[in-house]
Amino acid sequence: MGEKLLRIGTTYIPVTNVDLSSDWYVNKLGAELSYKDQDKAILNFANLSFFLMRSNKNQSSNFFDIYGNECFSLTFEVNGLKALEAIHKDFKDREIRVGEIEDRG
Repeated sequence: MGEKLLRIGTTYIPVTNVDLSSDWYVNKLGAELSYKDQDKAILNFANLSFFLMRSNKNQSSNFFDIYGNECFSLTFEVNGLKALEAIHKDFKDREIRVGEIEDRG
């Protein structure tokens, strides 16, 4: 399969307001807006395409594990602890909801 599959092409994220949500991703995370209409926005970010899809209220791409802990369906990878601490601080300064940094060895 690895020879045929090049990459994950698109991630879909439910949103209730395409305009506000796409502005958030562009202004808070530096995503590049490539298309937008009333029902969806296509963003390029971190070498992936993200579709922000207009959805009903109270939709989330997060999920709960078997212990009842809310889990994010999207995480970011950085190069080392200093980079992680820097982006964590930057996200908090931009009022982005983040979890605590975990030492996983």
